[in-house]
Formats: sequence, C-alpha cells, structure tokens
Amino acid sequence: MTYQHLTLTKSNHVAWLTFNRPGKANALNYEHLLEIETAVLSLRDDPQTRVVVFTGAGKHFSSGADLTDSGDAYKVPMVQRRRRMRIGERTIEAILDMDQISIAAWNGAAMGGGACIATACDFRIGADNCFMQYPEVDIGLNLMWKSLPLITHLAGPSRAKRLVIGGERIEAAELLDWGILDKKVSLANLYDAAESMAQHYAAKPPVAAQMIKRSTNQICNALNGALMHMDADQNLLAASTDDRAVAVQAYLNKEKPTFTGS
Repeated sequence: MTYQHLTLTKSNHVAWLTFNRPGKANALNYEHLLEIETAVLSLRDDPQTRVVVFTGAGKHFSSGADLTDSGDAYKVPMVQRRRRMRIGERTIEAILDMDQISIAAWNGAAMGGGACIATACDFRIGADNCFMQYPEVDIGLNLMWKSLPLITHLAGPSRAKRLVIGGERIEAAELLDWGILDKKVSLANLYDAAESMAQHYAAKPPVAAQMIKRSTNQICNALNGALMHMDADQNLLAASTDDRAVAVQAYLNKEKPTFTGS
C-alpha cells in the first residue's frame, strides 16, 4: 500500500513506521491517524515482522493534533462525528493490540496525541532533545484516546496529573528519571540505538515473546476500556463549553485566560 503521511519499511524481522509530515512537525490529522491504524493492522498477518519501531521524520516524533486542519472529516452528523472522534482511540488500541514488540524512537516533541502513541509502545528510547507535553488542558479539553491510564501506569498518578492537568513540559532527563523513557541517547545515536534494541527483541523466540507481551499488557490494561470508554464523549462536551472558546483564544494570542466553569 502507498501511504501519504508515513513510510513503512521492513528488514531482518524489524519494521520501521515513520511519521512523514515533517513540515507539520508530524502533526496528526484524521487521514494521518487512519494511515497509522491501517499500517499497524497490516502487520497483523505478517509473521516475519517481530518488532516495529515508531519514529518521526524531521525534528519531532509528533506534535500532536494538527490545529491547522480544517476538520472537514468531522463536519458530519453527530452520530458519525462520535465515531470519527474515536480514530485516535482506534489507533492507540491497534498499537496496544499488535503482537509485535513496539519501540518508540523518540526525537524532539511528543505532544498530545504524539505522547499517546509513545506511551502505547512497549519501549521508548529518547534522544537527548526529546520532551513530552499534553497541551489539551490549556485549550480546554480532556485527554482522549484511552491514554490517561497509559501515562498513569508509566509515571504514577501524581506525575500523570502534573502532565495532564498541569500541562507541564518534561524534558529527556526527567522522562528517564520518571521511567517514561527506557533509555536516553544522543540524537545522533537514536536510530542505531533503536535498531539495536529492535534486533535484541527480534532475536527472541517470537511465540513466547509475543505471548508474554500480550499477557503483560492485559495485566496492566485490562480495565482501561471500562474506565475510559466515554473519553470521546467527554471531549465533545468539553469542546462545547464557554471555557473552551476562552482557552483557544488565549492560547492563540498568548494571553492569560480567565475561566468561569461555564
């Protein structure tokens, strides 16, 4: 299949899925997310690929939602809009559910949805310039894509609240200290380090490795769907508030907003 917003290459039991919108800092619009989901699902019947490395072309892993997107894909009746709003959730679930071991080779920013993808991977290798931020709260929205449990499992509840409620930007050294990164390397060594880790796991017996991965994920994530099944609906509600409009205006104008709870 030919992709517009990503590349998928395979060699020696390892696939590299590279987000390829560098001019947009690999921001995620509907079409990009649909391609990621499609690419991940295409590996479902590929027994030769044992490890998948996710990374971003250019300076950043992914800057999150594409705020310049016209949103035409969502300009549909509410019944269909609710379904389309779950494209990010579907993408994250596809990554979590894949049999292959997944590694994020994390360069630069992983913000919002980009951070969700990074936390859905089994392992994260970060360049020394990488950072994480969830800016949703500062534009009046909740975190979607069933991803709140993922960062909470990795960082713990207090640090997750600092990230998701506080909107703090956390740099590479602290990401390593918090356990969000498994390894920190120089930017120049990022892809070699990711390939080395990928080959380490690709050399393991695939049936045993993949069963262990799925069992571990089930232990950690068994209740995620039950707890987070309405986060897209919560997003639709938050987007309809007066505070959301105030937040977006302040964010774009670099002003300090005043919220009323309305």
